[in-house]
Amino acid sequence: MTRTTTTIWDPASHLSTAEDIAAYLEAALQEGDPHIVAAALGDIARAKGMSQIARDAGLGRESLYKSLSSSGNPELATVLRVISALGLQLHVSATDKAKMAV
Repeated sequence: MTRTTTTIWDPASHLSTAEDIAAYLEAALQEGDPHIVAAALGDIARAKGMSQIARDAGLGRESLYKSLSSSGNPELATVLRVISALGLQLHVSATDKAKMAV
């Protein structure tokens, strides 16, 4: 009987380009779950260096780890500061439902 060896998958190790990072965050935002978005931002921050992102965002590293965990609940101001520190921008577009309502 052969044994299967598994390893923990870490998304941060696959976020090496700006395009990868943007696509990952976009997918998290499309889920509509704030915990998934916070966790995705945490993964991205770890990929880019949590200490540096915390400094750039003007936040404490430990509090940033906690806020951006899957169980965290960061304030909108924190999310916006982290997004800016990551060199990202948020964009809004109308859904088909919103277009039909007009």
